[in-house]
Amino acid sequence: MTFYYKTYSWNKRDTEISEKTIDLWQKLVEKKNWRIVQLPNGFFQAEYQDLEDKWQDVTRRETIEGAEAAIDGSIEHYTKKLDYLKGPTVVKTFE
Repeated sequence: MTFYYKTYSWNKRDTEISEKTIDLWQKLVEKKNWRIVQLPNGFFQAEYQDLEDKWQDVTRRETIEGAEAAIDGSIEHYTKKLDYLKGPTVVKTFE
């Protein structure tokens, strides 16, 4: 049996991130571009509005509070991705 194994390093800055992706991330950090809908089965679905103003489903939760927490977590995630594009953050210096 043969296994295929490939590694990725998400910390490399040598891979170029497209402007379209950055624009989407900038849109996703604004809560006004998110919504929660209730599905026929009673679950709540978090959705975001993409660059073409179409709603894209992201996740389903049992409660509306869970769906909102998922949205808040996603906003935090994309905020960190945008901060990463600014370069490394100095956390400690030595003299």
